[in-house]
Amino acid sequence: MRFRAFLGLSAILLHSPYVGADYTTTVNAKSNRGTWDGWGTSLAWWAREFGDRTDLADIFFTLKTQTFLGVSLPGLGFNIARYNAGASSWNTYSGESMVQSSNIIKSRQVEGYWQDWGSADPTSSSWNWAADRTQRQALTNAMDRGVTRVELFSNSPMWWMCKNHNPSGASDGSENIASWNLEQHAIYMATVAKYFNDNWGVQFESVEPFNEPSASWWKANGTQEGCHIDVSTQATVINYLRSHLDSFGLESVIAASDESYYDQAVTNLQTIGSTAISKIARVNVHGYQYGAGSRNGLYSLVSGANKALWNSEYGDGTASGLDLASNLLLDFRWLLPTAWVYWQAVDGDGWGLVDGDNDSGQLNTVNQKYWVLAQFTRHIRPGMRILDGGSSNVVAAYDSSSNKLVIVAVNYNTAQYINFDLSSFSKRPADGTAVVRWSTQISGGDRYVQHSSDTTISGSKFWSYFSTNNVQTFEVTGVSL
Repeated sequence: MRFRAFLGLSAILLHSPYVGADYTTTVNAKSNRGTWDGWGTSLAWWAREFGDRTDLADIFFTLKTQTFLGVSLPGLGFNIARYNAGASSWNTYSGESMVQSSNIIKSRQVEGYWQDWGSADPTSSSWNWAADRTQRQALTNAMDRGVTRVELFSNSPMWWMCKNHNPSGASDGSENIASWNLEQHAIYMATVAKYFNDNWGVQFESVEPFNEPSASWWKANGTQEGCHIDVSTQATVINYLRSHLDSFGLESVIAASDESYYDQAVTNLQTIGSTAISKIARVNVHGYQYGAGSRNGLYSLVSGANKALWNSEYGDGTASGLDLASNLLLDFRWLLPTAWVYWQAVDGDGWGLVDGDNDSGQLNTVNQKYWVLAQFTRHIRPGMRILDGGSSNVVAAYDSSSNKLVIVAVNYNTAQYINFDLSSFSKRPADGTAVVRWSTQISGGDRYVQHSSDTTISGSKFWSYFSTNNVQTFEVTGVSL
């Protein structure tokens, strides 16, 4: 969520991705850091306004190159979409209605489906399945373009499930879901998953009932939907949710708990209890601790519990892509997620990949961070095996179906040559074989420039010159582990 204090590169980096001049990195062919599930974005706010835009769907959810806002854009190829089950509605029931924050931003209110507590029957008048049309259209557009992994998530329970009827939070940031509505929230999420499956052909791979639940910033005067939920309460809701998903015959797994910080996720897993953990198939965490926090500590807990791990939400306000690149590399190095999801693909103040106003409907420009992210998303594809790139500023992936090695490297400070050593691979291309590379200048300049013949194999190595704040991707064919 974008209102939090921005830590960015000003934070003390526990595992710095910055490296010295002119060096060699050795890609470890024997390493295995997981099979890549993919890349994605959450729909929610931008889809509420722009869900009908097929051109946005094309650039986010395909690999096609097309002209957008007068610029030739390579598609990002996202294969994951997260759909937000809203918490707002503007009806009155039994004399009661939603309490709205005086600071709420309209685009950050998502209309929910279960609009009063009169009946849990989804065919009753308590439910409005015509709500949230544009976000649903954005999901349809994404799936039509090949999105294969879809998650349902909640920022807050429906307004009437909240103690103060305000889906932005309690006045003091404390727990705001009423104790008598814990099962109701689980029923809501399971019923939405069931209705989407039966009526719109959407099979949610996972259902996440929370969003940054341990955070204390979800307050009644906030700008968006949010709800603090204590860890013990989360455990209760998770148990209810698994029961109701099962009763509907749904195979959707539960993901939790989408904590904002890596350290919050560590505490959550250490305290939520074995019963809840047994019902969680995947741990979702957000990347808003930026350069701080125990990424490796979280990975150890998750892998020890034999759970999957996604960075299910990351965003920052640096339009150049510098913070995005550094934090993504930190995730690959220390967190070891198998998927990575950008929060709002369209947003203002440097947060969007595309700069736009989700309230006025104005699209302005494509931020440089779009091309920085393209270096990763277009080349590290679902099903690839993530390898140890040998350095903190290098990530590698291997496609066994095509015997292709992908290397993405970022150089920050001093311009230098980086040598890539492939000596650990059992088969390598012959001397002189061309290595295709793509280059993006983080601070502006080259956006996504392909070079097909200026880099070649020499023995077990190849090398390339990196200017300051430069990201390059290399594809090496004819490689065997």
